[in-house]
Amino acid sequence: MDNLGLKVDSTALVDSHLRILIADDNDSDRLILQTIVRKEGHTVYAARDGQEAIDLFKEQSPDIVLLDALMPNVDGFEAARTIKQLAGDSLVPIIFLTSLRDATSLADCLAAGGLDFLSKPYNRIILQAKIKAFASMRRLHETVQQQRDEIAVHHDRLVHEQEVAKQVFDNIAHPGCISAPNIKYLLSPMAVFNGDLVLASRKPSGGMFVFLGDFTGHGLPAAIGAMPVSEIFYGMAQKGFSLQDILREINKKLKRILPVGVFCCASMVDVSFRKRSAEVWVGGIPDVLVFRAKERLVEPLKSRHLPLGVVDSDRFNTDTTLVQMELGDRIMLWSDGIIEAADNNGEMFGEERVLEVILSSQDPNDIFHNIERAVEQHAGRGEQDDDYTMVEVSMVTEEDMGDPLGEGGVSYLRGGPRDWSMTYELRPLTLKEFNPLPLITHLLMEVPGLRPHSGKIYTILSELYSNALEHGVLQLHSELKASADGFARYYAERTEKLQALDSGWVRFHIDHHPVEDGGVLTIVVEDTGNGFEYGHKQGAEHRTEGYSGRGIPLINTMCRSVRYLGKGNQVEVVFDWHVDV
Repeated sequence: MDNLGLKVDSTALVDSHLRILIADDNDSDRLILQTIVRKEGHTVYAARDGQEAIDLFKEQSPDIVLLDALMPNVDGFEAARTIKQLAGDSLVPIIFLTSLRDATSLADCLAAGGLDFLSKPYNRIILQAKIKAFASMRRLHETVQQQRDEIAVHHDRLVHEQEVAKQVFDNIAHPGCISAPNIKYLLSPMAVFNGDLVLASRKPSGGMFVFLGDFTGHGLPAAIGAMPVSEIFYGMAQKGFSLQDILREINKKLKRILPVGVFCCASMVDVSFRKRSAEVWVGGIPDVLVFRAKERLVEPLKSRHLPLGVVDSDRFNTDTTLVQMELGDRIMLWSDGIIEAADNNGEMFGEERVLEVILSSQDPNDIFHNIERAVEQHAGRGEQDDDYTMVEVSMVTEEDMGDPLGEGGVSYLRGGPRDWSMTYELRPLTLKEFNPLPLITHLLMEVPGLRPHSGKIYTILSELYSNALEHGVLQLHSELKASADGFARYYAERTEKLQALDSGWVRFHIDHHPVEDGGVLTIVVEDTGNGFEYGHKQGAEHRTEGYSGRGIPLINTMCRSVRYLGKGNQVEVVFDWHVDV
């Protein structure tokens, strides 16, 4: 806007202030062109030959060049090629001025870098139209260049951010034993981030979990789901959860957080080196193959389940296939990127080629690399159209795997307390409103390797707490539970007394001491009750018929020892545990 508030056409301003180089060895022709161009409001630079034109271009960087084809010293063709080289990425339209008429000569003008030509004698209207047209083309080219540069800057920034995020992601996703001596794996993403996922973790028992996942989609959107999967997998594996527990938790999480249509095809293997067996779950992913080294046979394990994140927990199936293995046997897992890798004609690599490569490999140790090489040769070196992921897990001896706790016995189970004790006292208000058993059980499950014994431990804690609260603090008599009617009266009285409770407490003292392959857990539960004369019952048989009296005999079968202390208001149990094989 000027001072009068009039809107100025910026396009017109650009067109009226072009810098135009005119090169012609004929003085009269050059003067005619200069006059026409200046009348249009453009700045003119004049040259008498090709070399002068090149020198002026270097000095003035004009917007458009009008170049005679036939000039002394350096002709127009050579000058045009030099000017195009000097212009680089910038668009400097070159219009050849020529009296030539044959098609070959005119084609030579365009081949030398000219965008158009103007025949002599010159027509003012045609010249003006060509200048305007090429000025618009130049503006468009500059806009495209500017947008290209902006895109390049944003792209570089995005790649840098993704590379940083990828490094963080890899540190989170691969803290386990993916580089264990019995594992070979390939992760070849088609983008910085990978929709495929490979996880491996040693178990407290000395075994190993291996997980291969393939999220729908590619790149960052597909990789987002891998973060919670990795967190759940490693957190639960190192605490001794079962394969079924881990899969259920992953499915529950993905079902909750992923949008409809996004899910994770997966396979998971639980390897026991002591039992020389593998438990395999396959959901929506290509067949898992078991290679028998001695017999040179391949056994396929087909997918029997839906992918993770598709159905709710109550419909999710964790049934597995148990495979007995010998030393040297292998389990092969892959994403569909391997099977569907296509050549230039669109033909997929396919499962038959996989089997051919496996059975034709003379040395089983070469199978993995032979498959990798065959896929690469089949697909060629063009751009990938999917993520390529493959894992081979070999059966070896437990000695070959080393200490499941890692070098020095700390790595795989680091983070959980192993040697500790605590005292936890519950007073009336808490006894009325709070069940402490889940909290105490959760604390105990932080002990590395203790998770497989959670059922027994919860049973022990439950029985001891019930006795301390009901028979100790509330002074209820177990004889009431001798019949069904008495059982109902017992719990009615329990509720009434608990609501009126204003004194008393239950105290847990828990001590855990680690041993070489497990630990010793000592639990003492004390209450403010009157106790009882336990001397004649120590070591004696407890009543087990009817509705009561079964708890302590059951605990006796689980623990090394059960004994009463003090005036009978304390009970101590010692539970020995070892890593689950």
